[in-house]
Amino acid sequence: MTTTAVRKGGPAAVTPPPTVGSHLRTYWSRVRGGDVGGLPAVLGLVVLCTVFAVMRPSSFLSAGNFANLFTQGAAVTLIAMGLVFVLLLGEIDLSAGFASGVCAAVLANAVTVLGYPWWVAVLAAVATGVVIGTSLGLLVAKIGIPSFVVTLAGFLAFQGIVLMLVKEGTNISVRDEVLVAIANRNLSPVLGWVLAALAVAGYAAVQLLRHRNRVARGLITDPIAVVAVRIGALAVILGTAVYILNLERSRNVLVVSLKGVPIVVPVIAVLLIVWTFVLQRTSYGRHVYAVGGNREAARRAGIEVDRIRISVFVICSSMAAIGGIVAASRANSVDPNTGGSNVLLYAVGAAVIGGTSLFGGKGRVLDAVLGGAVVAVIENGMGLMGYSAGVKYVVTGVVLLLAASVDALSRRRAAATGTR
Repeated sequence: MTTTAVRKGGPAAVTPPPTVGSHLRTYWSRVRGGDVGGLPAVLGLVVLCTVFAVMRPSSFLSAGNFANLFTQGAAVTLIAMGLVFVLLLGEIDLSAGFASGVCAAVLANAVTVLGYPWWVAVLAAVATGVVIGTSLGLLVAKIGIPSFVVTLAGFLAFQGIVLMLVKEGTNISVRDEVLVAIANRNLSPVLGWVLAALAVAGYAAVQLLRHRNRVARGLITDPIAVVAVRIGALAVILGTAVYILNLERSRNVLVVSLKGVPIVVPVIAVLLIVWTFVLQRTSYGRHVYAVGGNREAARRAGIEVDRIRISVFVICSSMAAIGGIVAASRANSVDPNTGGSNVLLYAVGAAVIGGTSLFGGKGRVLDAVLGGAVVAVIENGMGLMGYSAGVKYVVTGVVLLLAASVDALSRRRAAATGTR
């Protein structure tokens, strides 16, 4: 496909189609201009996995530990996915951790104490998250209280609500088979392969259709070789992951067989696809980026800024509710520490480490998944090496500081080069 440009006093000039070399040069120029995206997180993940694989090859590289990484980081990743929306507006939600705890406590009370079916309990937990998010958003958008203050108050208040819901310290068990299965059961090996194949086929269809449409419209597009590499890379990654997860992980097969993709993995994948579509393919998503980039300009363009600000807090707290459900499933119970301790710190860290800017206007839902993987690998790998919780906190804090530094330096570089 070639494009033509008409020049005065001469024939049309033919512009050659983009090549792999030109694509790589363009990408490198973006990186040099400050648009690094999730590259630091990916490189950090590779380095961390390499280090832990060398230091503890038999334990870190085992199929059981690989599966444990997914379930260990699932709740934090889900909460981080919601926090991305708030961070895109340059806001913060310090209450997301204990908001997940409140929703988990509502779930446990509904299904265990009151005896409601699992789906009613799930709806009640998510509805609680919506109410929390709406309340926070109204206080921030309509009354004008800074999000830091509002959500800090929520952090304290929700901690107290969790205590009241669990009767000042009792442990509420979650025994419903469906709820327990979310973070503790696996798909059948065949179903894992089917879902991986569908994911690759769907991604390929979207990429090829997008490429064809842009070519048909005469727009600049990525070389077909680059598109093919993306599709092939996803196929290799998913195929390798499913193969490893389908290996037998049980120490005693005669007692129980343990193999297959954890159920929580497709849950995260579906939410990743949905929220990525919302941010990148809908007018709502464009409005979120617009408000995060320049609130006043967005207001003058006719965007309902207050409505957008309220909605991101609703999404954040709703995702916190889902994270709380997964946390309750993994622990088979809810206690006063659910959603507390390091949950909020790790969730914010995951979003920022993945590449979402603390200054607003830049970020993707995928960033939360990448950052969540980094946090999970740090915690898991250092645990296998026998380091204390204190050392884990220090290392995670250093990684977060490095990520924030990269973000600040990238913004400075982008401003200097005029790319932002």
